[in-house]
Amino acid sequence: MFVDYAKIYVKGGDGGNGIVAFRREKYVPMGGPAGGDGGRGGNVVLVADEGLSTLMDFKYRRHFKAERGAHGQGKNMHGASGEDLVIRVPVGTVVRDDSTGEVLADLIQPGQEVIVARGGRGGRGNARFVSSVNRAPNIAENGEPGEERWIRLELKLLADVGLVGFPNAGKSTLISVISAAKPKIADYPFTTLVPNLGVVQTRHHESFVVADIPGLIEGAHQGAGLGHDFLRHIERTRVLVFVLDTAETEGRDCLQDYLVLRQELEAFNPELAARPFLIAANKMDLPEAQANLKKLQDEFGNAVLPISAATGQGTDILIDRVWQLLSLVPREKVLAGEAEVVRRFEEEEPFTIEKIDGVFEVKGKRIEKLVAMTNFDTDDGLQRFQRIIEKIGLEEALRNMGIQEGDTVRIKDLEFEYSE
Repeated sequence: MFVDYAKIYVKGGDGGNGIVAFRREKYVPMGGPAGGDGGRGGNVVLVADEGLSTLMDFKYRRHFKAERGAHGQGKNMHGASGEDLVIRVPVGTVVRDDSTGEVLADLIQPGQEVIVARGGRGGRGNARFVSSVNRAPNIAENGEPGEERWIRLELKLLADVGLVGFPNAGKSTLISVISAAKPKIADYPFTTLVPNLGVVQTRHHESFVVADIPGLIEGAHQGAGLGHDFLRHIERTRVLVFVLDTAETEGRDCLQDYLVLRQELEAFNPELAARPFLIAANKMDLPEAQANLKKLQDEFGNAVLPISAATGQGTDILIDRVWQLLSLVPREKVLAGEAEVVRRFEEEEPFTIEKIDGVFEVKGKRIEKLVAMTNFDTDDGLQRFQRIIEKIGLEEALRNMGIQEGDTVRIKDLEFEYSE
């Protein structure tokens, strides 16, 4: 089954916890703190694999979580890092953040990879908190939680040539004649429900890939017919071939068909208007096609090539002309994707406060990470947490919002009563 869209949840591995430990060996009096750090959590990595052609695997599995780091141990032994989780996707996959729609990666080359969820760093053991005033700290950090998000995977076929046309124009018959592809062919609209790819070989043994895009209709760019599902597969093609029913067997005007198709492509992506194109005037084996062919040639000149997909008439000339156009358009001009989008650094607020039903809700990545990595079971950990929130100005901000003794403060899953 051809699947070109998937939504999955990814989570980097949590960092391992640091531990509190002291060196206790014979002949080593007052050995001091020896708690090791936790290991870093594994990343979730997407890799482009040219052996895949569909996102079918993600139809049955949607949650992916990398391995967490191991906890630290005594004798200053650090925990092992978690293994990265490598997920293979087809070449041509666009990766988007589901909540923002931001493009995270455009994987257009085999072997390209991108980290979509980073693992958390390991927590520090108590050996890291030694200072001139505290020679035996009883404090260690929990591991940092790994990044988590929902992402969208959108497959855009990597084809050199796109065949576009109304239903029953003969695209599937044409691709079956010029390549080894065997799509479903029948005399009713929307016979083709998924894009088909075929490799075409010229008489000089060069080759290129053709995509048969399911039939478009007026309003396709707004989702009519199969428009939304498959228009994006045309974006990566270097040459467009408009396949027209020149015999007008469906009762539509072939010139009007071309104008509607071009309008739909331009409305979907204005860049498509600048792509080289040919018009394959199909069904020339039928007598009604002759008069309409002249109408097309008068309008578009030598861009119109008379063919009959049913008999093979004119297909060799079409292949030669397509190859000539392909040689004028380098693939790099269309495949402008990058393995990862570069983001500008933006200063992030340490926290925000909102009063909801009498509870002071504190949010922010920085403060939430602090809560997750603090071990509240020890007095030293609690005191360190108190020092940090005072330093970043949380207590002062709460007082400015009118907090009173005994009011409830919530930071992620942590709730406590405010006390001066």
